[in-house]
Amino acid sequence: MSTEANVGIPAQEGQPQSARQSSLSVAGARNLATTTKSAPQMQEISSRWLLRMLPWAEVSGGTYRVNRRLSYAVGRGRVSFVKTGSRVRVVPPTLREVPVLRGFEDDALLEELAGRFAQRDFAPGDLLVEEGGAIDEVFLIAHGKVDKVGTGRYGDSTVLGVFADGDHIGDEALTQADGTWSYSVRAATSGTALVLPWPAFQELADRSEALRDRILDYLADSRQPQGRKGEAEIRMSAGHEGEYELPGAFVDYELEPREYELSVAQTVLKIHTRVADLYNKPMNQTEHQLRLTIEALRERQEHELINNPEFGLLENAEYSQRIQTHSGPPTPDDMDELLSRRRGTKFYLAHPKAVAAFGRECNKRGLYPKPVEVQGRTVPAWRGVPILTCNKIPILGGQTTSILAMRTGEDKQGVIGLHQTGLPDEYEPGLSVRFMGIDEKAIISYLVSAYYSAAILVPDAIGVLENVVIGQSYS
Repeated sequence: MSTEANVGIPAQEGQPQSARQSSLSVAGARNLATTTKSAPQMQEISSRWLLRMLPWAEVSGGTYRVNRRLSYAVGRGRVSFVKTGSRVRVVPPTLREVPVLRGFEDDALLEELAGRFAQRDFAPGDLLVEEGGAIDEVFLIAHGKVDKVGTGRYGDSTVLGVFADGDHIGDEALTQADGTWSYSVRAATSGTALVLPWPAFQELADRSEALRDRILDYLADSRQPQGRKGEAEIRMSAGHEGEYELPGAFVDYELEPREYELSVAQTVLKIHTRVADLYNKPMNQTEHQLRLTIEALRERQEHELINNPEFGLLENAEYSQRIQTHSGPPTPDDMDELLSRRRGTKFYLAHPKAVAAFGRECNKRGLYPKPVEVQGRTVPAWRGVPILTCNKIPILGGQTTSILAMRTGEDKQGVIGLHQTGLPDEYEPGLSVRFMGIDEKAIISYLVSAYYSAAILVPDAIGVLENVVIGQSYS
């Protein structure tokens, strides 16, 4: 038998004739081929709707001041608690979130006041407060939900609102002439409240001149003529005839308006000169390193705009503009209430899981909201207002999150983004890339900086639906 057919193909011991290689292998061929490759990919990149939808105001001096009309109404904040085993205690400094104690500086007295609260657990259906009864206690809701129940026009019971973790009720007795409850409070879930009898508070007020002065200042402000939003009244007359003497008026301003300073997110990008010199084809290594670094920086910027304690939208929304879900999941009723709290809502902002939960609630009711187009993309909507996704909104305990609704623009007295353009070595608006030099190890360094902040021009520019349950019920 001739062996010419096998020339150049070495026989491998134990290998059958049919399995022997008869052509150039793929591995060998790839050594001489030009590989087709993609640009570097990155999973962290999201839609970043907030950055795209906010109108950005130029802040040339690095600080933006929000001037408002003088307001006598003191916002109601959220009190914080600490839990040790089954015992719950209020964090004393957070008692300043109760309007009458706002700005009170005596920490020792707040500590004593916190110690006078007694813990009271409640179960679903328990009546904590009965309408028409004397207000003789202050309640701090440490955990759980309670319904604010009023009497309708025809004697029926109506849920007027929901109180949840950190809310407080009963301190309004200071400003009510008759000192009686105008509503009932019934537990919607099990939970815990801390209760302070009014005599215990009065005893401290009798002993502390500073506390008495703070109460008098609070009562004086509450009696000032003011509009329905708590702003100083602008006196005027309407419907008069003849030579009627018109009232004089002026618009008073806040003496200490809030100022927003631009925040910064920075990193130092490092690239070896050997990489930049020898491995720049077909793709520019420096360019792609910088592109992905900027993407990560913008993701962090959006996270800060949502969650930063100083200027983040979720953290700085007024408590008067926060509402609770009626049943847990985000229902059309909840979205309607959130929408009704402000004029000209531009968009909702929600975690993708919250959007899915809202879709399930709509499906249960046989509702199929019509989507809308935003910047060339089709997105879900409710009442014609787009629902945009934002994965920076936190999910607490893997179960609950928040949904934001906002009006935007300076001309609308809404929410605006703040930045400064024209920076040295500016790469994108509000973002600069500055060459820092080459060190002894031949490493090139670039300082990448993004400057930004956000401002809420008036409180009702943004609202928050809280304690939104995203889990799916199988009942």
